[in-house]
Amino acid sequence: MTQPDKSVVVLDAKGLRALAHPVRVELVDLLRRHGPSTATRLAERLGVNSGTASYHLRRLGAAGFVEEDAERGNARERWWRSVHQITRLTGDELSETEPEAVLAYMQSIATLYNLRTQRAVNEVLTMPKEWGRVFDLSSFALRLTPEEGRRLREELTGVVERYRRDVPGEDAPEGSARVSVITEVLPEL
Repeated sequence: MTQPDKSVVVLDAKGLRALAHPVRVELVDLLRRHGPSTATRLAERLGVNSGTASYHLRRLGAAGFVEEDAERGNARERWWRSVHQITRLTGDELSETEPEAVLAYMQSIATLYNLRTQRAVNEVLTMPKEWGRVFDLSSFALRLTPEEGRRLREELTGVVERYRRDVPGEDAPEGSARVSVITEVLPEL
């Protein structure tokens, strides 16, 4: 029997409701990509006040997405870290039982991806040439059956999983940089 991957969390109804807020999605994303931080530092990055960041971090903590980093901090500073590196929304059950929360979560994810894309576009002219050649915004119009769409999604995930994950605190080869790969399979019905 294979052990479950502890770096992956599959959303249940409670987790979905906890993440169905754009600030919480961004907080988890920042902690995953940059490692442990304080509410104050996270608030500065998000452009919100530290009270707002603290409130949302506590809610995420209660749902098991983040935890206090006891190795850091002191009586004045409370540090937080992400518990998982990947969040998965799978199956149709949640779409049927929690449709509003699923929609809010997906809207938050779409907003986060749009922000990330816009930041990269804004920086493309100042990127080193070798990274500018990596930059890509592509759109492919395909005609697929639902089964082909699922297979395409699985194959794209398989390709991405062959590459090194960006894990804060882990060494990466010299010359490497963080790269965001965002895949979207968007049915146009």
